[in-house]
Amino acid sequence: MKHVRFFLLFTLLLIPLTIFAVEVKEYKLENGIKVLIIEEHKAPVATFQIWYRTGSIDEPAGKSGLSHLLEHMMFKGTPEYGPRAFSRIVQKNGGTDNAYTTKDYTVYFQILSSDRIGISIDLEADRMQNLTLDPKETLSERSVVMEERRQRYDDDPESSLFEEVVAIAFKIHPYRRPVIGWMSDIRAMEREDLYHYYKTYYSPDNAVIVIVGDVDSGELIKKIRLSFDEIPSGPPKVRIASIEPEQIGERRLFLKKEAKLPHMIAAFHTPSFPHEDSYALEVLSLIFSDGKSSRLYSSLVYKKKLALEASAYYSGFNKDPYLFFFFVTASPGRDIKDVEDALYTEIERIKKDPPSQEEVQKAKNQLESAFIMDQDSIFMQAMKYGTFEMLGDWRFIDRYLEGIRRVTPEDVVRVAKKYLKEENRTVGILIPTKTVRVNSEQ
Repeated sequence: MKHVRFFLLFTLLLIPLTIFAVEVKEYKLENGIKVLIIEEHKAPVATFQIWYRTGSIDEPAGKSGLSHLLEHMMFKGTPEYGPRAFSRIVQKNGGTDNAYTTKDYTVYFQILSSDRIGISIDLEADRMQNLTLDPKETLSERSVVMEERRQRYDDDPESSLFEEVVAIAFKIHPYRRPVIGWMSDIRAMEREDLYHYYKTYYSPDNAVIVIVGDVDSGELIKKIRLSFDEIPSGPPKVRIASIEPEQIGERRLFLKKEAKLPHMIAAFHTPSFPHEDSYALEVLSLIFSDGKSSRLYSSLVYKKKLALEASAYYSGFNKDPYLFFFFVTASPGRDIKDVEDALYTEIERIKKDPPSQEEVQKAKNQLESAFIMDQDSIFMQAMKYGTFEMLGDWRFIDRYLEGIRRVTPEDVVRVAKKYLKEENRTVGILIPTKTVRVNSEQ
């Protein structure tokens, strides 16, 4: 096993920093739409993705969930293609399609055989400018989203706790609002709200097309120009820069819901990529919680048996500073106060007992290998370039690996001391209101 680990480390060290120096053909149409094309001829397939630089961060007050509901409505048809025709056409041609909304952007994508990628071009150009937004369809889909919210958040105690923690961790920044929206806001959403938002943000000057696969970039850009060139740019995008004030004291909340076990979340304000500290924070999150040899599992779950689950999560891929999370579910019969104290003990321990070079290198290897392995998928390759373009520039993709490789044990300790402190902490405690039998051997 040691030989396997050494081989993996040695192999990764030999991978050049220019691993992502594939040829990216970049174009920009007169109406402002940017196009990135990567020719990948391993198999006769391609992915078409269109990224809109808008998400829940852009929603007006009282209209949370607008971006997500509009994502649903984008599949409800245009005058040329009726309701649900978009997905049927893609599937009829052997492809798959989907979409998702985040706090910062919204993405629509298809995977098709490369000789049929023109279908995506035609369909996406059509719904960029001609969405019907039928009032009856709007009411119907609004009900669908309300039910989605009930199932995923209102009826899920841990998701409800997460939502509440984020809402009080941010006082000003729109990251405090859930992407799916608050129920009262969704219920009040009207067709006119969607139409105004659609016409403001779904325009060529606010979009990026990313295509990866077995394509000819020269021929493809001609087709894109034919379909997208005549779409006019949208109105000026007025974006208010919201700067969250520094947190100067711990914030706490208690949520009482029917649940199996007590659960806690601790969230700390942290910077996002490409801030220099983001790389060490990525490594720190893996040291805390990646696998059964990680610090949280080893201490809270295995040795002390205080928790059934314990993990940390950090992602720097947000436009603005976000949060570093800890999630812990208490073992049956254990006091959540003891669980919380044990978590803070581990946080303080890493500040005083620096991780070994081997511990840090293991985390770095895992981050790097996962990042590199994604390049085997044309879909994930396109997602990577799209994500970094949303963060500022697709060329940041090389900067990420360079930053991860520079992280030292001293960097990990430094960011732990800088950000994982009481005055920067928001804590949520889930208190079960009804005892439910739990298998203690889980």
